[in-house]
Amino acid sequence: MLEGSVQHEDSAGHKGTIGAGDLQWMIAGRGIIHAEMPVFGPGQANPKGLQLWIDLPRQHKMTQPSYQELTRDKIPSAFPEGRDGPSEIVVISGKSHGVESPVRHLGGCWYMDIKLKKKDANIFQEIPKGWTAFIYTLSGSIQIEGKKFEKYYTLLLSSDSDSTGVSVTAAEDNSRFVLIAGEPLRQPVVQMGPFVMNSREGIQQTIMDYQLSRNGFEKSRSWKSQIGGL
Repeated sequence: MLEGSVQHEDSAGHKGTIGAGDLQWMIAGRGIIHAEMPVFGPGQANPKGLQLWIDLPRQHKMTQPSYQELTRDKIPSAFPEGRDGPSEIVVISGKSHGVESPVRHLGGCWYMDIKLKKKDANIFQEIPKGWTAFIYTLSGSIQIEGKKFEKYYTLLLSSDSDSTGVSVTAAEDNSRFVLIAGEPLRQPVVQMGPFVMNSREGIQQTIMDYQLSRNGFEKSRSWKSQIGGL
């Protein structure tokens, strides 16, 4: 969450409230039913956050669902030039400058929330060779290889075998962006609604399982969201 808060609950019994700076990392695996509801109220910031859906490797599609929730104070940060320096890298998943996130994902996935407090502040973030990576700008503006990008741009980075990372410079004070990188799965993707499998037959089987409350969706008929009626 970037600002405000959101309530959540799921059919496995997890529930809670995620506030600004907190994260929720869910591996849906073979099946789970999940609900989210933004929290609005007097004196509260409007909810604003980022949500990323990541395909699981084929061999983990039918794993048991798992869930990780970390408050901001439990998410580590890297400070390339020290805590009093102009840059902070919040390591949501993966590694940066010797700091590693406690989040565990089934497959290669790095997720960084990068804050450059001063104009001309620069960071170099390593990215494993061959991975697919992109940047999404949130505030201020940044420069990469001499090109300037304002907020709300999506920048696809090079995945050449000789590329080891990206150098980013703040073009103004208080610039912020996320950098996300993933190991290519090189597998077929077939999607329908919230379900993602590797074949049409797999999708059809998953929908049938949901309709018949089986194979991971045993609570699809009995579970009801409590926050949905707020």
